[in-house]
Amino acid sequence: MNKLLKWAAPLVFWLGVWQLAALAVGRELLLPGPLAVGERLLALAGTVDFWLSVGATLGRVFLGLAWGTLAGTALAFLTHASPWAARIISPAIRVVRATPVVSFILLVYLWVARAAIPWVISGLMVLPVVWGALSAGLGGMDEQLLELARAYRFSRLKTLRLVCLPALRSHFSAGLLTAFGLAWKSGVAAEVLCPPPQAIGSRIQQAKLGLETAELLAWTLAIAALSLALEGVLRRVLERGRGG
Repeated sequence: MNKLLKWAAPLVFWLGVWQLAALAVGRELLLPGPLAVGERLLALAGTVDFWLSVGATLGRVFLGLAWGTLAGTALAFLTHASPWAARIISPAIRVVRATPVVSFILLVYLWVARAAIPWVISGLMVLPVVWGALSAGLGGMDEQLLELARAYRFSRLKTLRLVCLPALRSHFSAGLLTAFGLAWKSGVAAEVLCPPPQAIGSRIQQAKLGLETAELLAWTLAIAALSLALEGVLRRVLERGRGG
């Protein structure tokens, strides 16, 4: 019961704030209340188009998360192993991390097909986060353990499995959770600016153009709920892996 109250109290509070703000504004076009948005969300969830859009967006986000994670991991090991690679690659990754996502969206729009833009952008946002987390982990590894592995003549694969991976697990988990949030937000933003045929971002763009504020907020709630749910699943998977 206490857990239920701790979870429900903030939700009730902010729904109340939202309702009071909607009453103060007094125009549903500018700010519809939570009841109207909830009804619109339920109506959308009962359509096939809603789930097709959600599935298409999730596919693009996870594709971007996958290639960004793989590229960031490979580059982290490369820049750790080679000082020259670090001098050449590290500045480029820092530039990617510092550049606003909207700039990349507009540039990538010139180079790739519209349907590919969200997963390309998601991967670009994921890569620096994973690279930074693993680079910090590689730089902070216990040198005594590495020396012990060399003394026992561990192969590189055995050293990686028994020494490096356990030391990097917490860094990788934290980086991946942060990267997932960035992949999700940047992917949807790319869909809004360069709407593909089937996507959550395309539906948000249509709602904005049609001045359908309740539908716009309904899609926003759907995005937040999906993000929190998937992040919770990912955290559980990572914690279970750490336990193993």
